[in-house]
Amino acid sequence: MQDFFNPIDKEKTTETPHLLPYAHHVGSAIIRPLDKGRTKGNAMTAMYQQTGNQLQQIKEQVETLIRQAQAIHDRIDISEKVYRAEMGFKPVMHQVYHLYERASGQWVLSLVSPQEWGAKIPYHFVATIRLLADHTWEILARNNEGVEL
Repeated sequence: MQDFFNPIDKEKTTETPHLLPYAHHVGSAIIRPLDKGRTKGNAMTAMYQQTGNQLQQIKEQVETLIRQAQAIHDRIDISEKVYRAEMGFKPVMHQVYHLYERASGQWVLSLVSPQEWGAKIPYHFVATIRLLADHTWEILARNNEGVEL
């Protein structure tokens, strides 16, 4: 019996062709090298876009919280003025009232709106307000002419 002679050079073959970084025969899948710079660039672009969107959402949420906190602060401020004001009646929840300031600096709570006074309002109109269930006052309308709430 004659020994088998392999015409392929041993240094040009491998026992583990699946580990080669390239196709090892004509029927193999096409293997293209990765453009690592482009892959990283695309990943960085996507990362910046996503984190930018998330930061924008957080910014909008913070701005909403700031507006809500300011509205609560305004309710506290107007409530303090109302509870220091002169009033000849007991306020009822969810009713609308009007806050005025006398020339002396004294606050006055009234049932009479600025339109109902006629030609001459005896006080400086500050705000139209409503008593809420938590005993704070909601500002419905305000006079922005120099009166600090």
